[in-house]
Amino acid sequence: MDPLSRVLELLTVRSAVSSRLEAGGTWALSFPGVAHVKFGAIHQGEAWLRAGAAGPEQHLRAGDCFVLATGGGYAVASAPGLEPVDGLPAFRAATDGVARFGTADEVVMTGGRFVFDDKSARLLLDVLPPLLVVGGGEEHAAPLRAALELFAHETARPRLGGALVTERLGQVVFVEALRAAVEYRSVRGWLAALSDDRIGTVLHHMHSDPARRWTVPELAGSVHMSRSAFADRFRSLVGTSPLDHLLHLRMHVAGRELHRGSATVSAIGAALGYTSDAAFSNAFKRVMGTSPSAWRTRDERAATAADETDAAVSTAWVAAPV
Repeated sequence: MDPLSRVLELLTVRSAVSSRLEAGGTWALSFPGVAHVKFGAIHQGEAWLRAGAAGPEQHLRAGDCFVLATGGGYAVASAPGLEPVDGLPAFRAATDGVARFGTADEVVMTGGRFVFDDKSARLLLDVLPPLLVVGGGEEHAAPLRAALELFAHETARPRLGGALVTERLGQVVFVEALRAAVEYRSVRGWLAALSDDRIGTVLHHMHSDPARRWTVPELAGSVHMSRSAFADRFRSLVGTSPLDHLLHLRMHVAGRELHRGSATVSAIGAALGYTSDAAFSNAFKRVMGTSPSAWRTRDERAATAADETDAAVSTAWVAAPV
């Protein structure tokens, strides 16, 4: 499994909510922040996006896509410099899943949000910029444009199976936006390092087999680098040492297994290369902040509450507008 797929699998997406906005005339709408990641796209017309209360306004044209990872509020408008009004009422009044504002449908936007497992969300959020914009005219955005066209089609009116299709398309749009961002080096950390021929190759090795007892000389040799040159380059691009990155990956894998399976703590530790329960428990607590057994107990207590939250979010999609 490639590194991005591995991390997205570990994130355990709890909800992906989609929405559509059609607006015309002079308008400006503000929205509260959402947990984790918000994505949106312009399908028709143009708009200005501002992340945060005082951030610069970003001009978006048809075909452009944006990803917000700040958790803060944002505003969209028909022109720069406009004072926004609360946009939530427009979505509460939506009919057939489409919110309408202003005099016409000069601008068509779609969007959605992803809520991740809080305990693993930092794996991705820490390497994303607060605002990521992928231009529709960029060379590597062709697959993204195709996905956005389907997304716009599905959100135009209710269709059989529409909720499932838009959820899947939302995931495709998000991944394609990340792919384009990697190509244009708009991200940081391990995600940015995937575009480096050597360190990207090493990350593929590590993420494909996190349980293997990798050594720095072995990883360096796999890309024909000296140990010192490899360690320096890895830290420079990823922001941490190779073995520390591997440790964090292993512990997030362990956290997922503790959450979703019935395997014993000993079995999970052994599957990740640990020869004693004490060594595994110490490593897990160092990264995740608690012991494996306490982690599992906490997850069991939280399961019912999480299910109820997911159901509420999926039905009250107006709380996550474009």
